[in-house]
Amino acid sequence: MRPSSDPYKLDPSKIEEPPTTLRGSLKHIGPGFVLSASIVGSGELVATTTLGAEAGFIALWVILISCLVKVAVQVEFGKRAIATGKPTFALLDKLPGLRIGKANWSIWAWLFLMLFKFLQVGGIIGMVAVLLNMAIPSISTDIWLVVTVAVVGVIVSGGYYKLIETLSVVMIGLFTVFTLVSLVALQLGPEAVTIGEVFSGLTFSLPSDNAMLLLVIGAFGITGVGGDEIMAYNYWLIEKGYAAKTGESDGSDAWARRAKGWTKVMMVDAVAAMTVYTVMTAAFYILGAGLLHGRGEVPGGGGPFLEYLATMYTTTLGDWAGPMFYAGAFVVLFSTTFAALAAWTRQFADAFGQIGMFDFSNLKLRMRWIAGLAWVIPVLWALVYKALENPVFMVFVGGFVTSIILLIVLYAAIYFKRRDSDPRLDLGKGFAVWFWASAVLIVLVGIWTAAKPFL
Repeated sequence: MRPSSDPYKLDPSKIEEPPTTLRGSLKHIGPGFVLSASIVGSGELVATTTLGAEAGFIALWVILISCLVKVAVQVEFGKRAIATGKPTFALLDKLPGLRIGKANWSIWAWLFLMLFKFLQVGGIIGMVAVLLNMAIPSISTDIWLVVTVAVVGVIVSGGYYKLIETLSVVMIGLFTVFTLVSLVALQLGPEAVTIGEVFSGLTFSLPSDNAMLLLVIGAFGITGVGGDEIMAYNYWLIEKGYAAKTGESDGSDAWARRAKGWTKVMMVDAVAAMTVYTVMTAAFYILGAGLLHGRGEVPGGGGPFLEYLATMYTTTLGDWAGPMFYAGAFVVLFSTTFAALAAWTRQFADAFGQIGMFDFSNLKLRMRWIAGLAWVIPVLWALVYKALENPVFMVFVGGFVTSIILLIVLYAAIYFKRRDSDPRLDLGKGFAVWFWASAVLIVLVGIWTAAKPFL
């Protein structure tokens, strides 16, 4: 059913005091897990396992830091959505600098960079079709690709947050349990990973091979929350109701108390989701490094990639686990596809609104654009996949672009924090240290990424 009211309009009747206990806060989490659904398929299942197979344990620390550092930027960026009720591109449009037409330079930069992100999710939707073809070979991959496009289009065209959140949580929960069971089973077999091997991945060393370093950079960009996921987070915060429950800013102490309270709830949400996907990331990496790297097996694209990953499960759990792996992989890849599509429909609609194509604040028009984009975007993903049919390469290209988008997000977060932030919403010195340390690390990785081809 369609929403009874517009979540992007601050209705005074929706104002609600935030919970003051952890238990109360946990009842309101959800947006972070929608992000997790879009992260796990490309970041954890594809990039993390591939890097583990290629590099062994040496880069484990990079993956863990990638999951930890970007959450502080996510929280700082999300705080603006709660305080203002404005979606991502309405916020970015307030940044200083060049304006092209009606919109700020950052919006046009995002639109350009997203052209390359089509490769990433195109690779994911292609692997969904490959998986389905492996399960039912009598139906071709091309037909499964059409079916996948149609199904995600139907799910997302309605555009309702609660359905997206529920599906995300259920799918991630199922595959998380299976992956952890596999990791435990690995430790009970002859190829068990030793503590020494795990610690060898925490020594801040890096592979010496340049090609391997590019994989590390791509994995840093794509594991954990990326720049585009941080942008998407604001829509989920608003549609969950955090901004509406805070209410429009009137400068009062009561408003500041609500805003800070719902920001703290958001932080619980973000950290809870981070804990889940960090555990999954570590599990995928250890499985890839412990099994595939040890055998010298490096996943290729499409079906071979999935077959290699399946060996991780059949090795640890037995042949009976093969079908379960494919079912679990389908859940993760499909959840990534529909969660990414849900985010992209909102992001592109918001961006198109800011450059003057339509009025994003008009609920009826917004819903039409979201419904239309829910069909156009996955068709483009499918076409991109058919043009390349190399999902691992496509996902890593998306990882590089995600690192660049993250720099735009970081710049915006710093600008808002320094120039346009209510000091009453400050989250304390501990968070400040986390945020600035994360900012420095992200900038250093960005500089390294840009300079690496010339070194």
